[in-house]
Amino acid sequence: MNARILRLRTRSLEAQPSLSDERARLLTRFYQSGVARTQPVPVQRAMAFAHIMANKTIPIDPDELIVGERGPAPKATPTYPEVCIHSPEDLAIISGREKVAFAVDDSVRKAYAQEIIPFWQGHSIRETLFSHLPDDWKAAYGAGIFTEFQEQRSPGHTACGDKPYRKGLLDLKSQIEETIACLDFFNDPQAMDRKHELTGMAIAADGMIAFARRHADRLDAMAAAEPDARRRAELEQMAVICRRVPAHAPRTFWEALQAYWFVHVGVITELNPWDAFNPGRLDQHLYPFYKKDLAEGRLTEDRARELLSAFWIKFNNHPAPPKTGVTAKESNTYVDFALINVGGVRATGADAVNDLSYLILDVIEEMRLLQPSSMVQLSKKNPDRFIRRALRIVRTGFGQPSIFNTDAIVQELVRQGKNVADARQGGCSGCVEAGAFGREAYFLTGYFNLPKILELTLNNGIDPRTGRQLGPATGDPCRFDTFESLFEAWTRQLNHFIDIKIRGNNIIEQINARQMPVPFLSLYIDDCIEKGRDYNAGGARYNTSYIQGVGLGSISDALTALKEHVFSRKTVCMADVLKALKSNFDGFGALHRRLLEDTPKYGNDDDAADDVMQMVFEAYYRAVDGRPNTRGGVHRINLLPTTCHVYFGSVTGALPDGRMAGTPLSEGISPVQGADRNGPTAVARSAAKMDHIRTGGTLLNQKFLPQVLEGDAGITKLAQLVRTYFRMDGHHIQFNVVDRTILEQAKRTPDDYRDLIVRVAGYSDYFVDLTEELQDEIIRRTAHEEV
Repeated sequence: MNARILRLRTRSLEAQPSLSDERARLLTRFYQSGVARTQPVPVQRAMAFAHIMANKTIPIDPDELIVGERGPAPKATPTYPEVCIHSPEDLAIISGREKVAFAVDDSVRKAYAQEIIPFWQGHSIRETLFSHLPDDWKAAYGAGIFTEFQEQRSPGHTACGDKPYRKGLLDLKSQIEETIACLDFFNDPQAMDRKHELTGMAIAADGMIAFARRHADRLDAMAAAEPDARRRAELEQMAVICRRVPAHAPRTFWEALQAYWFVHVGVITELNPWDAFNPGRLDQHLYPFYKKDLAEGRLTEDRARELLSAFWIKFNNHPAPPKTGVTAKESNTYVDFALINVGGVRATGADAVNDLSYLILDVIEEMRLLQPSSMVQLSKKNPDRFIRRALRIVRTGFGQPSIFNTDAIVQELVRQGKNVADARQGGCSGCVEAGAFGREAYFLTGYFNLPKILELTLNNGIDPRTGRQLGPATGDPCRFDTFESLFEAWTRQLNHFIDIKIRGNNIIEQINARQMPVPFLSLYIDDCIEKGRDYNAGGARYNTSYIQGVGLGSISDALTALKEHVFSRKTVCMADVLKALKSNFDGFGALHRRLLEDTPKYGNDDDAADDVMQMVFEAYYRAVDGRPNTRGGVHRINLLPTTCHVYFGSVTGALPDGRMAGTPLSEGISPVQGADRNGPTAVARSAAKMDHIRTGGTLLNQKFLPQVLEGDAGITKLAQLVRTYFRMDGHHIQFNVVDRTILEQAKRTPDDYRDLIVRVAGYSDYFVDLTEELQDEIIRRTAHEEV
């Protein structure tokens, strides 16, 4: 990297995350003013957005090429009191915790105590949700049966399509005017609601245009004071760009990057969508500008690399808004999950890899930043050179990029009802979640604890942690005379709690649709303008609600252990198993060893365990898939944990596979940590036995010792493993390349390993920033000694 990028990168890495009250104060004072009191909610929200954009600080680094920050300085993170109010106790936790802390100065505490909390107390979305959710939902949530993504964040996993590159905001305003002119006030009872939504979108567009022009004014002032002629010319050009985009469609590579970035900042300033806005198929969007600028002499490859590097640093400047409570336990990281997709196929189905794809991979390797997250979409149509280039980055131990199966993603999206062109232009955002980019509102609603359902089944619906009857009475497990009767009881419990979860989801969706519209985001998602409906209210072309299953390996192994030892071999009775679980195997050493060492385990290409895994998959799929949401779409499943397998493990007792109480569950669709003993190909074969095409994403982790991937031979073998898994319709695979000894040393002496990056779940993070439980879980994962 050149000297400028090195300076920008260093400043980004050295900046300490802090909490900014600027957005919260601006929002609070806007609503206190009463200027929008008589306006409909979408117009109120748009006016509030425009007010923030007109008054928030405009920080510009002396070296920057791409401008715009979420807060008043890099890593100064805004808060969203209309979604979730941080109490004084929360602020103390956020600033004082050992991991993922944010500095909170006295002025912020004072603003919260005197201004923000008094105004918003009792009016936040979080408080509204909990006031409307039924008691059985609250009980299940409190027991760790499931989590709720909208408890402290707004609906998200939003991925951008090509609209910012094709149209300016003035074009979108013209489209809004045309749509309003065509509203049918004779026959459409929702015509006035549509007009309100569209009016809000137009106000939000004006707010962003003004924000960009404020940057242009600041850049002009900086240029006037700049003594260096070369930098002065850059600043002047940047001012021209900010007056051009996003008001108008971009014409050049630089304009395209800046146009997207303004949109990104707008989306994450309007609300805090889970997860951060995603630029999606970046190489596809930028390639026409790149190719044209090179041909016309406006751009060189080195300059494009520099601009992309500056763009990368902007993402790294934006930690995820701080989380507390259960939300912190399920995803406590600075990473905000903006996932850049590279490669894949075009809308026509042709190979989409181009020269810019490789340049972006170079930038990923050179920048080595946690954010943005990166992935490659790999199709059978993509050349081997592409996957080999990506795997050479993986070999460095960075945990990026992750690898996704384009051909499986397209099949998944088409099965869900997307047209094939929209599916081919889609991809994955967040961790592994598939969607039609720029055309779909796909909400992650929360994680679901599959092994906890077995614990309830083995206790006749009672949670042994509290003694409370949470689930239906499905019978004394000692009276189950067949494995099928046990599995039927587990399925009844599963369906019961899925019903509770979906009923809660539908309540939450309606609250967000009515009280928390997002007029700016709606501008950029196809069909919101055409329908005159908000992104949160079904305005998108496609509307999906996902429930993320957690602990597939753990529940599969636990049920397999019962099937093998209680019902098939009859080497132990159910009563003794229940006693062992209640005692956390204290006094049951022989049984514990048998469960751990003499039981088929998922992840070893052993049908005795893998058949059970498929039973679990099918039951979960049937419980969720196709259930209506409130936005004109349906619920789907995916299988991923972020860090929730640690939290869910902490509220789940000992399991029949030998897992001890309180320890992490398996993560994603990976085997139980250390249970896979037959090598990585056996893991892939086991994982491929589920039908990935009927999900919206699955997450498979693999860990290799560094020496395994040395030289061209190591890369060739790993590429063959990926291709083999993808031929079996596997959705995703990612790799940690690290020695256990290094991880253990980093845990003992963290100051010596501050820059050690590992793959956690659907993201990479600094190992020393992880909780001790998560560090131990990663250490316990099987490290393969051969491919």
